[in-house]
Formats: sequence, structure tokens, C-alpha cells
Amino acid sequence: MALLRIVAVVFCVCLSLTAAAQRAPNIVLILMDDLGWADLGCYGSSFYKTPNLDKLAKDGMRFTDAYAACPVCSPTRASLMTGKYPARLNLTDWLPGRPDRPEQMLARPNIRQQLPLEETTLAEALGKAGYATAHVGKWHLGGEGFGPAAQGFQHQIAGDHTGTPLSYFAPFQRAGRFMPGLEKAEAGEYLTDRLTVESCKFIEANKAKPFFLYLAHYAVHTPLTAKAEYINRYPNATAPGSQSNRVYAAMVESMDESVGRVVQCLQQQGLTENTLMLFTSDNGGLCTVEGPQTPATFNGPLREGKGWLYDGGIRVPLLARWPGVIKPGSVCAEPVSSVDLFPTVLAAAGAAVPAGVDGVNVLPLLKGQVQPRGPIYWHYPHYSNQGGKPGGAVRDGDWKLIEWYESGRSELFNVRADRGEGQNQAPKETVIANRLRGLLDAWRRETGAQMPLANPQYRPNPPRADGTIFIHSRTAQVHGRQLRYEPLPHKDTLGYWVDQEDWASFEFTTDKPGVYEVEVLQGCGKGQGGSVAAFAVGDQRLEMTVEDTGHFQNFVPRVIGRVTLKDAGRHTLTVRPVKKAKAAVMDLRSLTLRPVR
Repeated sequence: MALLRIVAVVFCVCLSLTAAAQRAPNIVLILMDDLGWADLGCYGSSFYKTPNLDKLAKDGMRFTDAYAACPVCSPTRASLMTGKYPARLNLTDWLPGRPDRPEQMLARPNIRQQLPLEETTLAEALGKAGYATAHVGKWHLGGEGFGPAAQGFQHQIAGDHTGTPLSYFAPFQRAGRFMPGLEKAEAGEYLTDRLTVESCKFIEANKAKPFFLYLAHYAVHTPLTAKAEYINRYPNATAPGSQSNRVYAAMVESMDESVGRVVQCLQQQGLTENTLMLFTSDNGGLCTVEGPQTPATFNGPLREGKGWLYDGGIRVPLLARWPGVIKPGSVCAEPVSSVDLFPTVLAAAGAAVPAGVDGVNVLPLLKGQVQPRGPIYWHYPHYSNQGGKPGGAVRDGDWKLIEWYESGRSELFNVRADRGEGQNQAPKETVIANRLRGLLDAWRRETGAQMPLANPQYRPNPPRADGTIFIHSRTAQVHGRQLRYEPLPHKDTLGYWVDQEDWASFEFTTDKPGVYEVEVLQGCGKGQGGSVAAFAVGDQRLEMTVEDTGHFQNFVPRVIGRVTLKDAGRHTLTVRPVKKAKAAVMDLRSLTLRPVR
């Protein structure tokens, strides 16, 4: 009898272990808002405190070349939910999107204002596979009738059509409207903490069956708001071109604590071993001025940030942990995209992947296998609030090409050797550039990508009330290899003028004919003066010898002569080097045309 009892116990234990082994893994996907690629300790930051995320990387895999599907939020979120490129969904800008403005050469295409209900979402696919599903945090993919509950999430907290929180501190409301599910909150409660509490509640309530938790934090998006005691842990000194924003650092610290608490919750419920945990961001970090306390961060060594198609705007952190499947401390340098998480998660869950997805199942990469990803594409036919212009991009292997839609100009970079995208190889590597242009063009046709059109209201650099025409360097069309506009916070100039063949053109508008005095605001490094530049409007040409101003960012005004504009309307002013004396021609911040008569 005793032997039979022992056999029975062993049999039951074996059945229990077999059932546990066969149970589909839990999925925890944590998405941050505007978190930069370089904002974690495990990605090289020495300013931000991220011990929990660094531990997550140590216990799992860190991707060095992971990308968001768009340089702004809503399109990337749509790609995560569907595994499709934003271009295919015709949802290519944040919702509702930036309206067209007279200074823009191109008019944006009409975009969908919500994620279509006919799309199969990650929550719907996992729900069909028996998963409990929860959305906690930011949605920003449509309002009433298109929210998380309508897209397969059985449980949802705080998500609606808005892209920014109504408040980072309780009460979580504005003008009497509360964030869904957060109507009751302890005074002063911090939103990041509350979303973490709600996530842990869901985990505890659904620990007996497979679950999918999509924790989409509003942090670290503007308005930059953090706990005062956390802010005070950081020095009160910001330095342009560095990670030094103490408010943002405090938000990052709260974010890291949130991840640590979710990890701890999984451990306490005995779920760690059977949970695939993913952590990423919807676009690059905000490195330009956009509201109080900004810029938020610095994305170096990557170029630019949120709103731009350079890697600072689209390369993001991606961490994955799955004990027993992902080797601890592993690093993957293969390029991957946010569209890949959809088929990868479904493959991990043993769920069917719908037809027509653009993403690639990168589960083999998580298991340490070699699997080249193939080309990754971007289509952003919009002007961003951060200064980015309409364009498309493709990365294939180590090469990345950006095509700017205003002029058709292309830039080509080897992003493995040149992470800062500082050396445009398009004029030199013509075979590679032409191949990538062909790939991008074919992909746009295949996805039905909608292109911007000519803006009928286009009125570039119009005159002020007194007739003065102010032309900023950010309105330049650059021609050639290296010349580029470098945005705020620490540049705001036309620079990198290292090739004499590079030149710039500016369109401007006059309301009446007249004679105009031309003033140039130029900077030039110590010992770098002596270059000669020609400024031309039509057949009128003025020359200027560049002055040494002591530093390229030390700008001085120079009146260089007069031009006569015989007609009202649109004109073009060109700036071409006649002679490059030293390493660079100059930095050019602006031009001013003042009416003389």
C-alpha cells in the first residue's frame, strides 16, 4: 500500500511538471515613451541610474541595433500591435498629427486616425490562444470604439486617444476628465508607480494561466515631471550635448524602479522561469527643445533624436529575458525592428501568426542562432515637431540610406563603422546607394505608402510686417555630400561645410519689389577664416570673405551688399563656396534681407 502511495505521488508530480513545462509562456512587454537608445547604463550611460534594467540585460539579451518603426510614437505602437509597417497601415504620424503649415514645401497625406478594427492585434491573437490580456498605460491609437478594449484587451487601465498623460501626479485628470481606471488615487501618487501597481495586480490575478501584459508607460514623455526627492539626487547643471537633465534622470529612475517591481512580482508568484519579458521604446530620445525642461536627453554617439530618420530618432533599446531560452548576458548585433516583436511573441506562445505581416520571427536570434534579418524600412512623409523633414529610409546589413522627399536627395551611411552618420557615402558608393534606393522605392510601391504632395499654401520665409525677410538656416535645401543643418539645443546652424562643392539654397517670399540689404550671420573657428562664399539671387551675386570669429558657434552679423528684387513672389538665394581656406568654410545661422527702398 505504501509503495502504491509513493508511485501515485510520483505520478502526480510528473504530471504537474509536464503540465508546467507544456504551459505557454507568459508575455510581458514594457514599452517606454521617448526613451533614447543611450539612456540606460547597459547602453553606456553613466548619468542615468538603471540598475534593474542593467540586471535585466545581464539576465537576458541586449540588442545593439534594434529599431522603432517610426521616429514618433503612434506608428510604432501600431507596428507592435500588428507586425505591420506604418506605411502599410497608412498610420505614419502621431495622432492626430501635425497640421500643414505655410512654411512647409510639402503637404502631408491623409492618415488614419485610429488603428483599424479589421487588423488582428497582438492581444487578439494571444486571446484566441487562451491568454489573459491586459493593457496598462498609454494607447494613443484611437479613441472611443478604437481603444484597447475594442482591440482584444480584456483588461485595460489608463489608455485612451491621448498621447500625453492628463497628469503625472494624482489626481489623474484634467478639466474634470480622468484617465480611464484611475479615477480613484491617493493624493500625490506618481503615475509611473500607479501603472506598476496595476500591472502587478493583473499578474497576481492571472498567475494560474498564460497572460499577456502590455505595460506602455507614459514616461519618459513630456511634460517632464518627476518626484522632487528623485530630482534632488542629480546635479542642477545642464550641459548641451550631454546627458545632464536632472528631471529626465529622475523620470528614468522611476521607470527603472517600475521594471524592478514587475520583475519582483513575477518572482514572488513563481513565474520568472516561464515568462518572456521584453523592454523597448517607441522612438529615440527627445534631444531638441520642445517645451519646459527640454531637451530631455542626448543620444550621442547617435545623430539627432525623436522626429528624425537618423539613428538617434529610430534606434532604441531592446532587452529580452526568458530563462532557459535566452542565454544570460548575451548581446545581439543583428538589426531588428519593432514590427518583428509581433510574430516573435506569437511564435514563442505557440500561437498562429496571421498572414500579411511585415515582421520577421526573430525567436532564433533570442536562442543565439544566426539569422540575418534582411532590409528594414521607414516611411515618414511628415514634418516633425522636432525639426525632422519628410523622408524614407532603408537599412540592409551595415548600410543605411535616407531619401529626403522635398528634394529627392539621398544620404548613405555605413552605420556599423559610422554610428554618428557623419560621413555621407552616397557620392562615392553609387552602386550601394542605387541598390538601396531601388529597394526603398519597390517597398513603398508594395506597401501602398502614401507620399506627400506639393503644398498649395507654401509660402517660404515670408516678409515680416516691416518688410524684413529673415531666413533661418533650418530652411535650407542642402546640396552635396556633408553640409547639413544641425538643430538645437547646442547648434542651430548650417555646418559641416567641409567640402567646397557643397552648397545651399533658400527659398523666400516678397510681397513687393525693392532693394534689400543682405546681412549674413556667420561663425568660424579660430584660425579657420579666409574662405570665400558667393551669395546669389538670380543673376545678382555678392561675395564675402569669411571672418575668424574665434569659434564656429560664435556668430557675428556681416552686411555684404544689396540685391534688387524686381518682382513680388517667390525667390531663391544660393550660397556657394568660391574658396575653402581651411578645414571648413563656415557655420551659417541665418540671412536677413532688409528693405532699403
